[in-house]
Amino acid sequence: MAPHRRSRPPSPMGIRTPALATAALTSVALLSQTANASPSEEPRPSLEEVEKKVGDLYRQAETASEKYNAAKEKTTKQKKRVDTLLDDVARRTEKLNDAREELGTFAAAQYRTGAAAPDTASLLLADNPQDYFDQTQLMDRLTSRQKQSVDDYVTQQTATTEKRREASESLETLTRTQSSLKTSKADVQRKLATARDLLSKLTTEEKARLAAIERQKQEEAQRKADELARQQAADAERRRQEAAQSTGTSTGTGTSGSGSAASTAKADKALAFARAQIGKPYVWGASGPGSYDCSGLTQAAWKAAGVTLPRTTWDQVKAGTTVSVNSAQPGDLVFFYDDISHVGIYIGDGMMIHAPKPGAYVREESIYYMPIHSVVRPA
Repeated sequence: MAPHRRSRPPSPMGIRTPALATAALTSVALLSQTANASPSEEPRPSLEEVEKKVGDLYRQAETASEKYNAAKEKTTKQKKRVDTLLDDVARRTEKLNDAREELGTFAAAQYRTGAAAPDTASLLLADNPQDYFDQTQLMDRLTSRQKQSVDDYVTQQTATTEKRREASESLETLTRTQSSLKTSKADVQRKLATARDLLSKLTTEEKARLAAIERQKQEEAQRKADELARQQAADAERRRQEAAQSTGTSTGTGTSGSGSAASTAKADKALAFARAQIGKPYVWGASGPGSYDCSGLTQAAWKAAGVTLPRTTWDQVKAGTTVSVNSAQPGDLVFFYDDISHVGIYIGDGMMIHAPKPGAYVREESIYYMPIHSVVRPA
């Protein structure tokens, strides 16, 4: 006989064993947590990362601002050229109409006398009068006065056609430059908005820590400025001693590295203007009088001294003589970053006046606050 086995009673519908029930409950809990969690939140950036990102954005915005300034300056020049060309076209068109009217008078007279009116009428309708002359004997049938009128007409039409072509090309160039202007403006606004958004998400504590980092940067920059001031003072004293020792053996009256009285006077005027702007807000694309960006301030300062500087940092850096940082004199322009996207005006002792960045005001600051690219003495 087969061994007796007790059959296992089937579990009622919906009833699970304890192990299965526990696993099912765990799965439900995990699914619930997953459903309630926010979808793939990005990790919150550290304060150092925010500080670097904001700084980079401000720099990028300033570079875009210089592109905007360049496009704006170019647009202004091109618009003047277009306006001049259009005025010229209008004057030439008026002269062309006068010449056409005089030819029409001759055509009417020829018609009344039975002369070659169709030839003259065809001339007025011809796209190229000179080609028409080459194909007919009209000139042989005209009086000297009529010939002069025809010559005037041909000259005016040729000149008007050429000026219209120039105006059309200039308008196309202006349109492209205006498009570049809009692109640069949108780029600045986008970067500044991103920077403001990052700063707005900082807690009060983080903002305080960020301010502390800023103070440390300024203190370090000031320390380097003080070192430069001491070095420049020592160099000046050495030059004075060398000049005193050479008295009687040299006819020179100046000292090495010193500028002429005229250039010094101009630098003084530029600095006086720059100091008067301290406290005015930085506004990208602005060149005064109520607000400035960096190159707008330096341009306006030297304009007050009677020196015309270009609008952008990239052009201003070429508008003078490059000197070493140790040889910098008040009034010199100090440029920053590898892309030459910022500029300030040197006031001595390692300090400058500049329009720093969005949200800040024109102020005095150490030239070592940013990486120096070069120093230029305006011509």
